[in-house]
Amino acid sequence: MEYKELTESLVGECTKKGADAAEVYLQVSRNMNVEVRNGEIETVQESSSSGAGFRVFLQGKMAFAHCNDLSEKSLDNAISKAVDFAKHMTSDEFNVLPDDKGFSDISGLYDPSISQVTMDEKISRIVELEKHALRDNRITKSAGASFGEYEGEVYLANSNGISKTYKSSSCGYYVSVVAEKGDQKTTGGEGCTRRFYADLKPIEEIAEKAAKDAYEMLDPRMIRTQKASVIFTPDVARTLLGGILGAINGERVLQGASFLRDKIGQKIGDSALTIIDDGLRPKGLGSKPFDGEGVPTQRRTILDRGTLQGYMYNTIVAKRAGVESTGNAARGGFTGLPGIGSHNFYMEAGSDNPADIIKATRKGLLLRGVTGYGINPVSGNFSGGAQGFWIENGRIAFPVKGLTIASTADEIYNGIDRVGNDLDMNLSFTAPTVRIRSMQIGGE
Repeated sequence: MEYKELTESLVGECTKKGADAAEVYLQVSRNMNVEVRNGEIETVQESSSSGAGFRVFLQGKMAFAHCNDLSEKSLDNAISKAVDFAKHMTSDEFNVLPDDKGFSDISGLYDPSISQVTMDEKISRIVELEKHALRDNRITKSAGASFGEYEGEVYLANSNGISKTYKSSSCGYYVSVVAEKGDQKTTGGEGCTRRFYADLKPIEEIAEKAAKDAYEMLDPRMIRTQKASVIFTPDVARTLLGGILGAINGERVLQGASFLRDKIGQKIGDSALTIIDDGLRPKGLGSKPFDGEGVPTQRRTILDRGTLQGYMYNTIVAKRAGVESTGNAARGGFTGLPGIGSHNFYMEAGSDNPADIIKATRKGLLLRGVTGYGINPVSGNFSGGAQGFWIENGRIAFPVKGLTIASTADEIYNGIDRVGNDLDMNLSFTAPTVRIRSMQIGGE
């Protein structure tokens, strides 16, 4: 039996066993990973997996069970467990399934050539990646290089007549190295992930970035505590998005656990700040024709020139809020229930060259790394450890480590005064270089 037909038939089995409504999420996938260190192969792993998750509804009660193989016995046992679990749950009028049979047509989600590339070529590529990263004499050790690939198919059907499927792939490599000087040790790492093998960046570009991230942080200094401009490079500017993403989660909003509650239509940031969630981008790593429960994905503007436009919902939370699902049901696989999450979530690029942003900064911190959780989605507070480079009179003066930075979402989002043109749209969670006019920087 074909997987699509199997998924549809399993919905019928759920109702035969007593469910009023049911959803089946079936997944078949293959993963491969290779790791090398100092030119020697350390690990080669390839695995295939398949399984199904069953969400059933009985008199408004919802339950879930899954199995990690598709044998008739395992499937039947999982369905029986789900129906039995439902009998003991609490009824909720908002426990519903979607009925939208639409399908977003997206190109570039699957590359059949990934599995056709020989293992020798893949290994050779990461061996060369590691070798290139070690060429600089300031780099003393390798922490390893790796290559990974994924191919998978999702089949989803429910008792409202939805039956959908899509196939996807991804592949990528990564390298990590160590720079040493006396007692100092600093690390740097860089990688690249794409839907298509042919779209991977040149290994030289990846290796040079990893090495540079390591050796540039040697001989750091400390600065005094002060307020100054902070420039978030793209690697860390994503932390500014995390606070927004958590705060627009519709479930958090309903619980009152979001600093953006009741802010629809209000200006919460500078006019330079526009944030998009795009589930439709061709070859996007977060693109899907439908979300984790079958609702078609879409491209949505979350913040339009600083003004909040909307929240994210899956079907049940949307029903509770009295709105429609936004196609943001997020699912890690067949083993769990759908939550709420983004697709390709990004801050729109500006017009400034990153080098010009530095030149325009009299005094400040070029932020390269942060520790902590970024902007708290409940309180909107921001604090964390920081490292990067100190800027004086528009030029990078020296590396700095052991700092802290602190502010609030209101101050940060309204304090954006420069936005770079260096947005990497190949990532599913991304932002360009951003300068915040003033932040509290803790030093000595």
